[in-house]
Amino acid sequence: MSKSVNEPLPRTAPVKISLVVAAALIDADGRALVQQRPPGKAHAGLWEFPGGKVERHEAPEAALIRELSEELALDVEQSCLAPAIFASRATGADGHLVLLLYVCRKWSGQPQPLAASALAWHRPVALHRLDMPPADRPLIGLLEALV
Repeated sequence: MSKSVNEPLPRTAPVKISLVVAAALIDADGRALVQQRPPGKAHAGLWEFPGGKVERHEAPEAALIRELSEELALDVEQSCLAPAIFASRATGADGHLVLLLYVCRKWSGQPQPLAASALAWHRPVALHRLDMPPADRPLIGLLEALV
């Protein structure tokens, strides 16, 4: 027996969705900035695109501007953030992470590792060789095509 197009989907257990934003800061040489997660944090030692969690009642772009200021001491205008790609990943039995990556080519200030062990500039193709969290890894190939 076939289902009607108008039939509701079966109910499943609630899923807690975590919305995270990140920036591919691209310099004049086409390199992206990544930061190394500090000791004591989840995924310590892995390299990631800078960013963080979107707080309740916060727009993704506002969250990314806040995170770039807190993590790197950079000032970024919303008009300089170009939505690029996203990744979606289960984080457990009832959790799910959605990571939105923005490309940014213009900012004020010099990046400083305020919340990271180190910073490094890499061409997108070289990011494949870095140890990165599972949510960041699928973004690399798509970033290569954009830069």
